[in-house]
Amino acid sequence: MDFLSAHQPEMLPGNRQLPPTQGVIEAPHGTTIVGVTFPGGVVLAGDRRATMGNVIAQRDIEKVFPADEYSAVGIAGTAGLAVEMVKLFQLELEHFEKVEGAQLSLEGKANRLSTMIRSNLGMAMQGLAVVPLFAGYDVDRGRGRIFSYDVTGGRSEEHNFAATGSGSVFARGAMKKFFHDGLSEAEATMLVVQALYDAADDDSATGGPDVARRIYPIVTVITEDGFRRLTDEESSEIARSILERRLEQPDGPRAALL
Repeated sequence: MDFLSAHQPEMLPGNRQLPPTQGVIEAPHGTTIVGVTFPGGVVLAGDRRATMGNVIAQRDIEKVFPADEYSAVGIAGTAGLAVEMVKLFQLELEHFEKVEGAQLSLEGKANRLSTMIRSNLGMAMQGLAVVPLFAGYDVDRGRGRIFSYDVTGGRSEEHNFAATGSGSVFARGAMKKFFHDGLSEAEATMLVVQALYDAADDDSATGGPDVARRIYPIVTVITEDGFRRLTDEESSEIARSILERRLEQPDGPRAALL
């Protein structure tokens, strides 16, 4: 970003000049992203739907990306700008590691992403906001951590669980209900998919598991061993188990899920 700012600042996402518009620009938006910590690390997951107004723009969009070996970003907001921001963020972390010979701390990564979001404030004022969720394994502290942001780049560390996007209110309610200390990795992955299912049940912009098209939420796990994305088979197995429970109890389980 520093290099582009000095030589071609117009190439930065936040510096591009947009034509005058009447009202909000219509562009594909992605939601919903959820994250949960457990004693061995953190789980970050997202649904697969992108919307443009009241239209489903894409059913299988990728919303969760590895930032580096020990961190990941889940995007919510304007999809095109968000993906471009993530790619630039990945490049910056790789460049820092090559130049310094060491990885940036998790706190430093979170701060750098905050700066990039703040540089997009002009776009956000025109309705093209990017509000990601950043999660990673802190090798210095030996635990998973989650950071949330607002459109101005304000950063907050979330404890236990977090959600962003249009379905975040419903997803957070589900996680609040089922979260407990001492979650295993399997329980944490089950919890995030359950939260996305509940969000899709009440939020039209959030897509639930699509068995017919074989489209399932993206679920990633970050531990001391690094970043790992669950395979489609693993994600589908979790989603199917939740769907089977809901067929028996459509309004949700009366007892604790986990």
